Amino acid sequence: MSGRIHVEKEGALGWLVFDHPERRNAISHEMWQALPEAARSLDADPEVRVVLLRGAGEVAFVSGADISEFEGRRTGGAAAADYEETSVRAFGAISELSKPVLAMIHGFCVGGGLATALAADLRYAADDASFAIPAARLGLAYHPGGVEALKAAVGPSAAKEVLFTARRYTASEALALGLVNRVFPKAELEAGVRGIAEAIAGNAPLTLRSAKVVIRELGREGAVRDRAAMSDSIRRCFDSADYKEGVRSFLEKRPPRFQGV
Repeated sequence: MSGRIHVEKEGALGWLVFDHPERRNAISHEMWQALPEAARSLDADPEVRVVLLRGAGEVAFVSGADISEFEGRRTGGAAAADYEETSVRAFGAISELSKPVLAMIHGFCVGGGLATALAADLRYAADDASFAIPAARLGLAYHPGGVEALKAAVGPSAAKEVLFTARRYTASEALALGLVNRVFPKAELEAGVRGIAEAIAGNAPLTLRSAKVVIRELGREGAVRDRAAMSDSIRRCFDSADYKEGVRSFLEKRPPRFQGV
């Protein structure tokens, strides 16, 4: 079996589930191909306010790309390039979502699994999680987009250590590096992440979208920043019914009821 990506919805929360438990949720070529459409379906759903990533079962978030496919799909220039393009599209589909994306990580988060988690906005780990990028032990090169995401999270020196040593990091080490935002006892992970996601889902969608746009653009060199996109995202907030609702609810001392318009 080659595994699958499936979508689950629970009110304002949408889940992308990596389901390949017989290989510790390793991502097959078919899963890489399916991921962009699954991500876009949640981004287009007006009922979904927050997207969450998780692995099926109790053993792994994602243990990496499915290495059993490498000889057939990732050997030789053309095949390797095609595989790389497919996985890069998948990472891009996650990182380009307009809604907040949270990764809920337990067990193995290795290689392509860590790259997938880094494409999320926020990462929360169980205390049994372990993290690694073993590219140096496989002889393959890591895509610049993945290296950039790693460097943005932990800084250039720590990124070099992760890539050079190819060693595994515990959840507490990952927290110290900045790979994850918070560590929970495993039994409390899902409840903790759900609570954070639900709190985010109750906030103004246009404000969240603007924050993502502005942070993304500020991470780029000044000459290539899309200042129009930043300005437009800010203007849409102040022109929105949600802004009026936010002010009104504050004055009336009641919870706001945001509609994303």
